[in-house]
Amino acid sequence: MKRRHELSDVEWEFVRPLLPASLRGRKRLDDRTVLNGIVWKFRTGVGWWDVPERYGPWATTLHTRFRRWALDGTFDRMLRSAFAWAARMLRSAQAKADATGGIDWLVSVDSTAVRAHQHAAGARKKGGSSALGRSRGGLTSKIHLACDALGRPLAFTVTGGNTNDCTQFTAVMDAIRVPRLGPGRPRNRPDHVLGDKGYSSKAIRVWLGQRGVGHTIPERADQIRNRLRRGCRGGRPPTFDKQLYKQRNVVERCFNRLKQWRGIATRYDKTAESYQAAVALASLLMWARR
Repeated sequence: MKRRHELSDVEWEFVRPLLPASLRGRKRLDDRTVLNGIVWKFRTGVGWWDVPERYGPWATTLHTRFRRWALDGTFDRMLRSAFAWAARMLRSAQAKADATGGIDWLVSVDSTAVRAHQHAAGARKKGGSSALGRSRGGLTSKIHLACDALGRPLAFTVTGGNTNDCTQFTAVMDAIRVPRLGPGRPRNRPDHVLGDKGYSSKAIRVWLGQRGVGHTIPERADQIRNRLRRGCRGGRPPTFDKQLYKQRNVVERCFNRLKQWRGIATRYDKTAESYQAAVALASLLMWARR
């Protein structure tokens, strides 16, 4: 019997081949039970010690296996596989139309702040970053994310909440790696990018122009004043399509779905790796359910 917050049979069949196999050692608790416990923990936002016993010991099984999968990149590999799966599904459905992929490359980019619980502070510094920062909302993290036109995550980074959006734009764009079904390098170049005024900078516009990527990003008021003050030397205003810009709301809906996971809407994890793995897991299931 499937309980609330657990994986359905369809989701499990999608995720199962993506998990690393255990080839040695004593028999362990099956991966589906453990993954259900991990999903239950982040969907409800409880502490590891409060996960029901039916999912196994939290200290020796759930948290240990979650950390192992987070550190060895299992969740990231699972998310990349989801991109290829989506393309394969749409290609088979649209074979007669010679479909070449399942992703609408009208990409929207934005960020959202996540309030950190007091339990998230105090992580040991071992050459990494806790991805926590002081902002107006207190101790926060920030998810910088790019999604396709259907609101499905393509790539994301996690930083402290005091990090400016525009400083992470190229990092998010460079993190897009969508495998192809046949030979060839993964695709990493959108057809068009939608962003709000937080991404209105000359450096970003030049970076996109050098890669032949169109963009719809409104100018900030101070940039408009400076351009008008300089007269003809200020140059022409960037092209801006109001109707196309209305489609940027898909990234807000994407954040809304991610934050239905209470363990993502509020950060309880001490380490950045664990929190990033939780976001990757939620993103993977968004692809699986589509």
